This record gives sequence, structure tokens and C-alpha cells, in this order.
Amino acid sequence: MNYRRCGRSGILLPEISLGLWHNFGETSTVDESYALLAKAFDLGITHFDLANNYGPPPGAAEARLGELMEKGFRTHRDEVVISTKAGHLMWDGPYGDWGSRKHLLASLDQSLRRMKLDYVDIFYSHRPDPETPLEETIGALVTAVQSGRALYAGISKYPPELARRACALLKDAGVPCLIHQFRYNMMELSPEEGLLDTLKEEGVGGIAFSPLAQGVLTGKYLAGVPGSSRAASGSVFLTEDRLEPTRQKVAALDAFAREHGRELTQLALRWVLRKQEVTSALIGARTVEQLADCAACLDSPALTEAECRALDVLLRE
Repeated sequence: MNYRRCGRSGILLPEISLGLWHNFGETSTVDESYALLAKAFDLGITHFDLANNYGPPPGAAEARLGELMEKGFRTHRDEVVISTKAGHLMWDGPYGDWGSRKHLLASLDQSLRRMKLDYVDIFYSHRPDPETPLEETIGALVTAVQSGRALYAGISKYPPELARRACALLKDAGVPCLIHQFRYNMMELSPEEGLLDTLKEEGVGGIAFSPLAQGVLTGKYLAGVPGSSRAASGSVFLTEDRLEPTRQKVAALDAFAREHGRELTQLALRWVLRKQEVTSALIGARTVEQLADCAACLDSPALTEAECRALDVLLRE
């Protein structure tokens, strides 16, 4: 595993991190979850990313991690970075969602209890709240760090100007923003429209979620929808209707990868990691085999300048 410095901080993150979203709740057994985390750790993947509502059902992923801490992972607590977030719907009523101080800090306390942890390494505001003053949301992150419930603060899915304001507020409070988490892949280029430049200027690390576009950029859907895939599971996040418009471009990318002696999965991850502003690519592997395949991208050479130029033309056609 290769590690990159997260912005201007002292933290190094693995180039491949493991997200525990729809691959780590009650849809898998404790033994399957343990095998996934153990394989990740053996591969040098030292960053595990969660949120309060990850599962399914909401909270199940954190609860499963708590079980695994009791099954032996607590021994390695100081060798891993564990992050969680709050800001999406978690419980009913006026305090179970968005970015109020009440929601963020109550959610963090619940997360710590589920995971059986004294602190998380990174606590994120999961999304900006248009109805709550940014000062209140950021103030809750500051409290989380200053109270010892988190070591670092992060933001997720904040557009460039709002991210810049959030970073300024955190800096003024003596709790610099460590990291920004955003969707970035060959089918989603919007971070190149100002966000990556903002992170570079602010000295903030970047972690790209969905670098494989929920499996679309593995090529598994080119010949249809496999029965064991996420698209076949009834997921509202990936449906056949959403797959159809992507097939032509994914087929072209697959052909490009083969022409250059690469696998499509490895090409997609290498493409995300070509940017210095991207500290880590956050994958959502569901099996040990998928995890190993993604980590193998680091055995392939980095993209050449010629490959990057050709891909830039292909992706913007």
C-alpha cells in the first residue's frame, strides 16, 4: 500500500480506503464482515469510513464495527483511522437530520456507543444544511474535536465556496479542516470545476467516494445486470434505468483500458488517483475478492501524461 499526506496535516492515508456503506450491515454475516476488514488491514488499508446511517438498516454498519472491535480489532485501534459522519436522515423528529448542533453531537455520541469507541479519528458534516447557519454546523465539529470525541474535522459534499467558508471557520477556531469527501469518478467530473483547486489552496485533503461509480466502472454491467450485483438488489441508488445511458461510454473506456494493457477497474482508480489533491480513493467492496482486485490497481503503473490527455478527450465527448 502507498500512503499520501492528507493536505497539510500530519496524517497519512492509504491510497485505497474502505467505505462501509451498503456492504457492511445486516446483509452480511459477522464472519463475512470480519474477513473483509481483516483482508483490508492485511493489504495496508488502514482507513475505514462510516456514517451514522450506513447499513442497512441505518446504524447497522457502526454496530457491526463495534462487534468486530470486540472480536479482536481493538488490538489494532491505534493502527487504523476510523471516520463517521452525521447530516443525513438518521431518526424521526426534528433533531434526526441535517446540520444543527443538536443533531451532529447527539449523532456522534450514538455512533461512539454503537462502535464501542472512545473517539473517532475523523468526524464529518455529511452535507451542508441550507437552513442552519454554517457557523452552528462548524461549531459542532469544533466541539467534537475539542471535547476529545474526534481527533479531526471533515466536511462532505460541500461546493467550493461553501467549503472555503467552512475551512476558514474551522481554522479560526484552531481546528483546521483535515479532509473533504466528494463524489469523483470518470462519470462525475464536477470536482474539477473549482473544488480540487479549493482543496489545494486551503491545504485540505480530498477523499473521492464512488470512484468506480457504484461498480459501473468495473465493466460488470456491460453485458447486462448480474444477479448478484447491487443493481439487481433493488437498490434505489443504482437501477437499470440509470445504467443504460452509461453503457456506451463505459464500453469505450473498457476498450481503452484493454488497448493500454489495463483492467477497467484499475484504470478507473488510477485515473482518480492521478490528481495530487485526491489523498485516497474510497471503495465500497462487498467481497474479499473485490477488495483485492481494487488494491491490485496500485501494482499497475500510474497513468502517463499521454493516457491522461486521451482520457480527457474521451470523457468529455
